[in-house]
Amino acid sequence: MIKRLLIKNYAIIEEQEIQFSERLTIITGETGAGKSILLGALGLIMGKRADTRALYNDEKKCVIEGVFEVAKYKLQSFFDTHDIDYDDEVVVRRELTPSGKSRAFINDTPVNLKQLQQLSGSLIDMHQQFDTLDIHNVSFQLRMIDALADNQELLAEYQQLFRQYQKDQREFKTLTQRSQEASREMDFLNFQLNEFNEAELMPGEQETLEEEVNRLSNAENIKTTLGAAFQQLSESEQSVISQLEEIAQALSGLRQFHLSLEKLDDRYQGILLELQDICSDFEKIAEDTEYDGERIQEIQDRLDLIYKLQNKHHVNTVAELLTIQDNLQQQLTAFGDLSGEIERLEKAIARQQKELEQRAAKLSKRRKSVVVDFEKKVHHLLGQLSMEHAQLKVEVTPLSALNNTGLDEVNFLFAPNKGSRFQSIKNVASGGEISRLTLCTKSLVASAIPLPTLIFDEIDTGISGDVALKMGNILQNLSNRHQVISITHTPQIAVKADAHYFVYKKVKDDHTVTNVKLLNTEERIRAVATMLSGSPPSASAIENAKELLKI
Repeated sequence: MIKRLLIKNYAIIEEQEIQFSERLTIITGETGAGKSILLGALGLIMGKRADTRALYNDEKKCVIEGVFEVAKYKLQSFFDTHDIDYDDEVVVRRELTPSGKSRAFINDTPVNLKQLQQLSGSLIDMHQQFDTLDIHNVSFQLRMIDALADNQELLAEYQQLFRQYQKDQREFKTLTQRSQEASREMDFLNFQLNEFNEAELMPGEQETLEEEVNRLSNAENIKTTLGAAFQQLSESEQSVISQLEEIAQALSGLRQFHLSLEKLDDRYQGILLELQDICSDFEKIAEDTEYDGERIQEIQDRLDLIYKLQNKHHVNTVAELLTIQDNLQQQLTAFGDLSGEIERLEKAIARQQKELEQRAAKLSKRRKSVVVDFEKKVHHLLGQLSMEHAQLKVEVTPLSALNNTGLDEVNFLFAPNKGSRFQSIKNVASGGEISRLTLCTKSLVASAIPLPTLIFDEIDTGISGDVALKMGNILQNLSNRHQVISITHTPQIAVKADAHYFVYKKVKDDHTVTNVKLLNTEERIRAVATMLSGSPPSASAIENAKELLKI
C-alpha cells in the first residue's frame, strides 16, 4: 500500500505531496490539468525510463519518492537477496539530474531499474488504457483461475516438487554427460596405459641396452684387437711381459747396492703386476666377446619401442616415461563409477514425474471446476457496466509436458458483441472494454489473490449515469480489501472516494504549474457539481452532488 507520494521538479509540478487513503482515493480535475503527470511520476518509481525533458526546472534535479506499507506482502526475501535493509515501511526514491543521470534507491540503498521494477511490481498494479495489461498475460490469467480455485497451497506443494524435479533432471543430464565423457577419456587413458604396461619399462634400462648394443655391434673389432694385444703382451716369443720379467729379475739383483733402486724396483714390480692383470683381462674379454646378431636385433627392437614412446610423449628418458605411466594410473583411479548415482536419479525423476502428474491433474480439475461460475459472474458484471452482450470464455488447454504450474495453459478469450467470435483479448477488445473487463475480473478475485495497490486511469471512459454508479460501487467494494486509486471524469465514481484529490493548473512567475489539493466536504460538493453541470455549477447540480454524496 502506498501511503505518500512526493514529487519535486517533475513536468509542470514544482513540488507536491499526496497522502493516499488506505481504501479508495479518487483524483479528478480538468482535462490537461496534469492528472496523467501523477501516473508518470509513479511510473518513475516503478522503474520506467527517465528523460531530462521531464524536469520542471532544468537546473535542478527531479525527485520522486514513494512511501509504502509492505508488511502483508511477504517481501523479506527480496530485501535479503539484494542486501537491502528491511522495514515494514519502505521508501522508494528516484532521482533525475539535469545532466541526465538517473539514480534509484530503496530504503536509501542504491538499486538498478530491474530491482526497482521487481519490487514495485509487487506493490503497484497500474491500469492504464492502451498499456500492456495484466489481463493480457496468460500467466496472470492462470493466477486468477488458481486463486478462484483455491489452488495456492496445492500449487505451492507442486512447485516445490517441480523445482526438485528440475534440479534432479539437470543433475541427471550433467552426470550422464560426465559419464559419457569419462568413458571416452577412460578408454583413451586405458589405451595409453596399456602401451606402458605392455612395454614393462625398467628404470635405467635404456642406458644399459644402448651400451650393450654398442658392444655387440663392435664385437669382432673388440675380439681381434684385444686378442692381438694379449698375444703381443704375453704369448709371443718376444712378448712384452717376458721381456719386462727379465728386466725385473735383473733389477732385483741390484737392490742391495743402491737405496733408490730398491724403491724403483718396487714400483717396477707393481707396474709389471698391473700389466699382467690387464693382459689377463684382455684375454678374458676377447674370449667372452662373440658377435650375436639375434641379440642385437632384440635390443634394437626394445630400444625402438622406448624411442617411440619417448617421441609420442615428448620426453627423453625412461624415468620420464615411468612418471607419465604413474600419472595415467592416478587419473584412471580418480574416475569414480557414476552409474550408481545416475540410476538413483533416474528412479527419483520417474517417481517425481508420476507424483507431479497426479498433482497437476488435481490442479487441472479444480481449475476447470471454477471456470463456468467465473464466466457467469464476469458476464453479469459486464452487463452492469453496459456491456450486456460481451462475454468472457476461459479455455483450459492441456500441455504436452509438465511446467511450473502443472499441465494446463489458460487463455481468456473475449467476444465484445452479440454474435462475435471469441478471440484473444488483445486482438479484439478496445481500451475501454479492457478497462471494464479488468475491473470485473480483478474485483472477483480480489479476496483470493494478494493484489497490490490498484491504480485505474480513466476506467470510466465512455460510460455515465447508472453504469458509472455501478462501476463506482465495484471500485468501492474492491477498496474494502485493497487500496484503490482511480483517476476519473465521472461524478458517480468520484462520490465513492474516501479521499478526493483535485488536480488543477495555475500560473506562477510566468510559468504554469500543476497543484494537487485534498478536498474537504464543501469542496467535494462543488467539484462533483461541476462535473455534473460545468463551472460554475448550478444550484440543482449542487443539490444533486449532495444527494450523490449522501450529505
